[in-house]
Amino acid sequence: MNARNTLGYTLVATLLAAPLLATSALAAPGDRWDEAGDRINERVDRRGETINERLDNRGERINERMDTRGEAINDRLDSRGERANTRLDEAAERAAAAGKDGFAQRLDNKGDRVENRTDRRGDLAENRWDRRGDRIENRLDNRGDRAENRWDRRGDRIDNRMDHRGERAPHRHQRRHR
Repeated sequence: MNARNTLGYTLVATLLAAPLLATSALAAPGDRWDEAGDRINERVDRRGETINERLDNRGERINERMDTRGEAINDRLDSRGERANTRLDEAAERAAAAGKDGFAQRLDNKGDRVENRTDRRGDLAENRWDRRGDRIENRLDNRGDRAENRWDRRGDRIDNRMDHRGERAPHRHQRRHR
């Protein structure tokens, strides 16, 4: 072979290999689908996290309101019991001053019982409101967690579908857009 033929073969081989080298430097279609799936998955994950945070915050606000309501009821019943006990103690003092010691003792005991009963009712009401608020908060937290998981699974399914899309022909609706 002479030099001219060698140069010709080299030139032809280079011209034929150039498009192959150029396309290998570009991203493969499968990589584009993988990246698109990752972006969609991230967006869907953020959506699930947003829903979860919103439901968590709503549950916390409702729980705080119910805790406050329970404390207010307890305070009202405590003060009502203290006022009743004070009135009965004053009546017991008047009865003791009149020389009716047995009656005074019964009035004093009754005042203590009324105060204890209303204190107990207030504590029970506060606990009931606290538990109700906790149940609502937990229910909303669980609902938010389920929603986030649902969105995560959806994003994973889309991401997996996109990962495999590059390994086969594009979907029929996407063929004309290539």
